[in-house]
Amino acid sequence: MTLTLGSLFLSRQSFTFKTNSLNNMIRRASSSPSPSSSPVQPPSKRLKLAPPLNYKNGVVLAPMVRSSTLPSRLLALRYGADLVWGPETVDKAIIGCERAVDSKTGVISYHREGRPIFTCHPVEKPYLIYQVGSANPELAAQAASKVSQDVSGIDLNCGCPKPFSTSGGMGAALLSTPDLLCNILKAIRAAVPPEVSVSVKIRLMPTEEETLTLVRKIVETKAVRALTVHCRTRNMRMKEAAMPEKLTPIVNLCRELDPELAVLQNGDCVDRAAAMGVRKLTGCDSVMIATAAESNLSCFQDGPVVDAATELIPKYARLAYYFDNGWGNSKHCLSQFKSPPSVAPAGAKKSAKKEFRATLASAKTYTDLSEFIGGIEDGEEVLKEVEQVLEAREQAVAASRLLEVVRPDTTEPAPSKDVPEPSPPVIPPPPALQFETGVASMVTV
Repeated sequence: MTLTLGSLFLSRQSFTFKTNSLNNMIRRASSSPSPSSSPVQPPSKRLKLAPPLNYKNGVVLAPMVRSSTLPSRLLALRYGADLVWGPETVDKAIIGCERAVDSKTGVISYHREGRPIFTCHPVEKPYLIYQVGSANPELAAQAASKVSQDVSGIDLNCGCPKPFSTSGGMGAALLSTPDLLCNILKAIRAAVPPEVSVSVKIRLMPTEEETLTLVRKIVETKAVRALTVHCRTRNMRMKEAAMPEKLTPIVNLCRELDPELAVLQNGDCVDRAAAMGVRKLTGCDSVMIATAAESNLSCFQDGPVVDAATELIPKYARLAYYFDNGWGNSKHCLSQFKSPPSVAPAGAKKSAKKEFRATLASAKTYTDLSEFIGGIEDGEEVLKEVEQVLEAREQAVAASRLLEVVRPDTTEPAPSKDVPEPSPPVIPPPPALQFETGVASMVTV
């Protein structure tokens, strides 16, 4: 059986979209105050069937407050991210939202008073984990239930050390209240459907003993399928090197308590090749990338990153414009993108980077970038490209599973311990075999 890349792509019926503002989207969409009180609105497009969320053997996009919003997540997937985390959203912020589906772009928006709090797209659902910030089991459960129809996993943030999170008892503050942390996880697990996974992201405690005690409590809740460990303590900052070597005892404990639990490492990984090194060093299942993805979302692919000026920036700007992503958020993300000179295409102007920075600094809207990137109107094509890549990935996974099913098992059964193995028969040497001084001549093939 021969599989080609072309055979893995599905033909998709093209559709024509126009960019719409959030208010126009809300007016033409049907909103539902909660998933339980009204029927789910069908999105414009959805992958047919997706496998269960797989946290293992991957390189994934980290939750980042401004940098893991919808356009960034889709491009991370396009360039090879296995899973994507959304930005932390505080429980109370999402609970009061209304849900609306843009009938043309397919964008799902949880909004209040015309302001989007969380947006997602059906194409990313099989890979999307929603991160909630909470210090209250009941509120966390409500928040998780609110978005559960549009995501494949719910993650509890127990690692953010910033005051806006810890001041409310959320984020890294939960490391100091392990009983509350575990109660929140159990409440989330009880609130969402069984097909929605639950995970948690923590930091290292001051000592290994404290870390292992916390991890044991978390695993024994039986509420989570994955544990991400940012390999820094609460008091460490980004300028201080992460300590991935401290993850190995955590991995060993998790293997002992629950072999099916996935352990993910976070901290200082720069690309897929480096992630493989981290997995070898620590024994973890997957690796989460944050800062490097802010700089270039193609860090998830094999090989060098793409050129920011000629590929990444135009794709992001067009997709964000098509989705009507908030200009302030897009401007921030665009300002972070960069790439080494070695990946610039032949003939590219050395001054392009400086010119773009100047253009972006003065830009007030997406259209101010149009001339620099060669047009802003092709966001639909970028989305189609993302869809094709993801469908090819699913087809490859399905084909691999099919081969595993039909491949014959050539493993011979182990002999019974109760029955002695028969002695091998004694076969005399053929007449042509000549012996000299007791040693036979042999040929190895």
